[in-house]
Amino acid sequence: MAHVTLLERVKSAFARLLGRAPPEPGRFVPGSKFSLHGWLGSTPWAWPSREYLVYVPRGYSRWKRRPMIVLLHGCKQTPEEIATGTRIAALADRNGWLVLLPRQNDKANPWRCWNWFDTRTIAGDGEVAIVRAQVHAVRRAFRAHPRRIFAAGMSAGGAFAATLGMDKRQTFAGIFVHSGLASGAASGPLAALDVMMHGADTKYERVAAAARARNPGSVVPLFAMQGGRDEVVAEINAIQLVRQYLVRNGRLEPAENPPAELPPADAESAQTVGGRAMTTIDYRMGDRVVVRLVRVPELGHAWSGGDATLSYNDAEPPDATALLGDFIVEQIRYQRKLGFRRT
Repeated sequence: MAHVTLLERVKSAFARLLGRAPPEPGRFVPGSKFSLHGWLGSTPWAWPSREYLVYVPRGYSRWKRRPMIVLLHGCKQTPEEIATGTRIAALADRNGWLVLLPRQNDKANPWRCWNWFDTRTIAGDGEVAIVRAQVHAVRRAFRAHPRRIFAAGMSAGGAFAATLGMDKRQTFAGIFVHSGLASGAASGPLAALDVMMHGADTKYERVAAAARARNPGSVVPLFAMQGGRDEVVAEINAIQLVRQYLVRNGRLEPAENPPAELPPADAESAQTVGGRAMTTIDYRMGDRVVVRLVRVPELGHAWSGGDATLSYNDAEPPDATALLGDFIVEQIRYQRKLGFRRT
């Protein structure tokens, strides 16, 4: 029976290659990964391994290296919920991208938040090391493109994505943060709630300066999105996140006491999308946008344009998932312009 199944699979593969069969549908594949460096300082009893899901897009084959999104859920969420809420599978199917969805567990955090405030994680170990190990495993198993790996997240997942962008090994080609915070914004777990409401209690720009010193001349573009009615993560955090990545990318010098305002932008535009206002603020280096902030005054603490039948999603535009897709396409286009054409 096994030989028949294998034969049928081979026939199916050749049929697809010749264009004589419909592409295989997308599917979710579970996995888990351990990292020796993944122990947390805030919950040292938590085993340094996390489960994950991989979304393998419609029509996938191993003939081509593919971009990959690491999508990080928020507190009280699961990978399944953020995948459904954001409709990430549809985006992946349209573009042929892989999606890695790490899963937080209750022993590491009872609310299933990523520990973005953990000192070991901020330093590049802890949960950064675990997710980096997951990325490496999925890259090898599904042939993800090593230069086209992007991290995105919502709320605590967004704050964690911001920390992944400071990774000393520079694993990620771009970071998308929805309703999140700067890397290292909180001095510890007890300060996290206050920081979410009032902004960083640390020298958060120093985190960026240290990351740049480890990788001089490197650039990790940021797309940040923030709602004006967010009562969980205040807008000051978006301002600090933007400042941090401007320092990370060499566009801004770190300040000892950073002001609670954005630096002068290179471009700013306002538009109305589906009846809802949206402002886009860009910072450039040459012809490249290295930091973009999208502000949506009417948006609360929710994924914009998401599935509102689930918590932390707002069905009204703009469509954050589409903006994430556009951001990735823009970064890939810039890579090709520079000559990074590995497939």
